[in-house]
Amino acid sequence: MDVPTEATKNYPCTPFDWYRAALEKTRRQPARKWTLNTDEKMTGDLFDVDKRLSLKPVVDFNTYLSSAFGDGPCTCIRCVASESNETGYEFQHTFDFDGKKTHRRFASTAGSDVLLMLKKAWLSYTKAELPLSGTLALDTVKEFVEPQLHKRVAPLFLASGLVKDVEGELRMQPQAAG
Repeated sequence: MDVPTEATKNYPCTPFDWYRAALEKTRRQPARKWTLNTDEKMTGDLFDVDKRLSLKPVVDFNTYLSSAFGDGPCTCIRCVASESNETGYEFQHTFDFDGKKTHRRFASTAGSDVLLMLKKAWLSYTKAELPLSGTLALDTVKEFVEPQLHKRVAPLFLASGLVKDVEGELRMQPQAAG
């Protein structure tokens, strides 16, 4: 048997010894800290989703908002009689979103119904009660509304009577108990 010299004593002689040496070497290395570089951070942020957006009341509010309008112009008796001339109406009936005519579904979008859905979503998302008087923080509402539905938020709130436009601010209006 050869006597190991200083140059050869750390080298394994059989394949199994090579494997064992490699395994020992990996065990001795400190664990790598998993930090993202700038490019990885930018990519990682694309997939980070606010978990509050998946809460049931928030999802329900987005579903409610998307189903609050029906296709085509309003066909209520007043609109049919006036041939869709809404002059003198307190609340708008027909809306134009992206060049497509839609109408508000009156049976499910009374101010008290909209308020109930908004209060639940607001509480879930912000962990605070919705202020029932004063100016509505529309930016906060849009934080938990899907981007493609942003254009429907203010028209629904105004048409349902939940808010009133006072000098460019949306002021909450008292609602009858539903």
